[in-house]
Amino acid sequence: MATHRLFWPVMVLVVMLAANTVYRPGFLAVEVNNGHLYGTPIDILRLSAPLILVGLGMTLVISTGGIDLSVGSICAISGAIACLHISQAPDQNSMATVFTALAMALGAALVLGAWNGVLVSVIGIQPIIATLILMVAGRGLAQLVTEGQIITINSGHYRAIGLGHFLTLPLAIFIALGAALLIAALTRRTALGMIIESVGGNREASRLAGIRSARMVFLVYVVSAACAAVAGFMMTANVSSADGNNAGLWVELDAILAVVIGGTSLAGGRFYLSGTILGALIIQTLTTTVYAMNISPQTALLFKAVVVIAVCLIQAPAFRAKLGRRKRGTPPPPAPTPQRQKEEVTA
Repeated sequence: MATHRLFWPVMVLVVMLAANTVYRPGFLAVEVNNGHLYGTPIDILRLSAPLILVGLGMTLVISTGGIDLSVGSICAISGAIACLHISQAPDQNSMATVFTALAMALGAALVLGAWNGVLVSVIGIQPIIATLILMVAGRGLAQLVTEGQIITINSGHYRAIGLGHFLTLPLAIFIALGAALLIAALTRRTALGMIIESVGGNREASRLAGIRSARMVFLVYVVSAACAAVAGFMMTANVSSADGNNAGLWVELDAILAVVIGGTSLAGGRFYLSGTILGALIIQTLTTTVYAMNISPQTALLFKAVVVIAVCLIQAPAFRAKLGRRKRGTPPPPAPTPQRQKEEVTA
């Protein structure tokens, strides 16, 4: 049980929930109001949805040995385009207006994802540099779309993306769950997942085996941008406004942390979608804990950093092995000398 890759993240999540319950006894309370479920656990799930979406796309990118630092800017751009179109419509509650806004914003995000994919897979720029370009320029593009202002809208249909309910639960949970199931079906029920992992494990060997590595790398950046766009819809729908400067700010860092906590290596190769979802829940629970305990904003980021480092160390097998030897007082085995290696080979 303790050797399972999700054991320690699950234990950390359980400990955080238990600590919050001790600090605030009603932390896990859930109530029904007007046929909808409300409570802190429901809020954690709802607020985790955008991070889960961004994390799913980031998982695929990291599994190919890359990184996508532009997802936060894509969230801001997609939300800004959608809100701008809705704000200029004569009837903001029109379904046609909302669907057109979503289609325009999603199309723009796919173009931006394709831009990242071309820079990485075709031109050969390092992923961290290629996506850093859009991370910086994308914020400026979002500011151009909003003209440096906060665009406010009054659309019930668009607001439902972030605050609506379905079967008593927030709609955002079902959107994130649907995206996770779709990506899982495509990567685990077909050969696509194995191909992506092989590209991340050894791109040159995959190419020699007949796999179009560049095409796979291009694809994962497009999927990452699409996931970020939907997350951007949720973020702007939650507040019924688009802020090009702050929407999705630093979400790329939380997404990378969620992927790492979930057990996916930054070196590429094998990836774990379920681990990413669990990592996103841990980060959102940690954020909720910070707010619940009235930790000052100046120390909140430091508190989160310490907890995330502790989580990563706890689930690192090398760290646990070294800690176990130290507790037992067992010295580590001595490094073999050249003479000893020669004797072993002779024997």
